[in-house]
Amino acid sequence: MISRKRKKGQSTLEYIILVVAVVAVIVGFVASKDGIFQTSLNTTLVDGTTGMTQMSAHITNTWK
Repeated sequence: MISRKRKKGQSTLEYIILVVAVVAVIVGFVASKDGIFQTSLNTTLVDGTTGMTQMSAHITNTWK
């Protein structure tokens, strides 16, 4: 019985360590100002914003 609890605790700890490592890598990519991830994220956000602005203008002009 003690053996099972110890293994469950061990696998939980391993999972937490893995999640922390993944989050650290993501934060590292986001934190770099000129990194590929940051550039890609900025491009995606600008494209999305531009698309929404154009669609809004199109809908507004359609209803006039």
